[in-house]
Amino acid sequence: MSESQANRLVIGTRRYSSWSLRGWLAVRIAGLDVVDVVIPLRGGGQTTEIHAISPNGLVPYLEHDGARVWESLAICEYCAEFAPSLWPAGRIERAHARSMASEMHGGFRALRQALPMNLGRIARARAALDDETLKDIRRVDDMWRTARQAFGGSGPYLFGAEFTVPDIMFAPVVTRFDSYAVSLSPEAAEYAAAVLDHPLLREWQSLAAAEPTAWRLAHYESLE
Repeated sequence: MSESQANRLVIGTRRYSSWSLRGWLAVRIAGLDVVDVVIPLRGGGQTTEIHAISPNGLVPYLEHDGARVWESLAICEYCAEFAPSLWPAGRIERAHARSMASEMHGGFRALRQALPMNLGRIARARAALDDETLKDIRRVDDMWRTARQAFGGSGPYLFGAEFTVPDIMFAPVVTRFDSYAVSLSPEAAEYAAAVLDHPLLREWQSLAAAEPTAWRLAHYESLE
């Protein structure tokens, strides 16, 4: 099989790429036989190598057994065809899970901008957060608490024992809250700790820590 035909997941720098983490988690949970192709990000849309590979010029991008999937939530849906447990089994729970995943996918712009993912940042708060960012944080906290209270009784994740698509979609937010020492309600903090302790999250963190220092971007590393 040639390189162009190989099953692969194209991702960006693990230290920073929140969307890559989502795609990678889904692929790993589904057990797809793909290789990771990591492209160091330069920021500001300057990583032209991605444009030469991915149809939308973004990561993650999945090629698997003839399928080409170039968007994180679509990758999750594709992976759920192989691992149905990526969505809760019950109709009501599944509807709630899909709503959470879609809201995370399309929203929280202020949070994304104020707290960019940086896995090398160790529990250091930013000096001040604007009202929109604080509103986003409160909304995430409320979503986590609501799902845990309604559906999470069988395990530590949003819908119980299984790590589902909403957990995948919120996993980078968990790392952001940890990196920037964001205060959460006790229930949300307990959930966040469980996500950070998931074996795949610990593996991603380890892989990120092993990346070359030359891949680091001053813009993210210098945030106070």
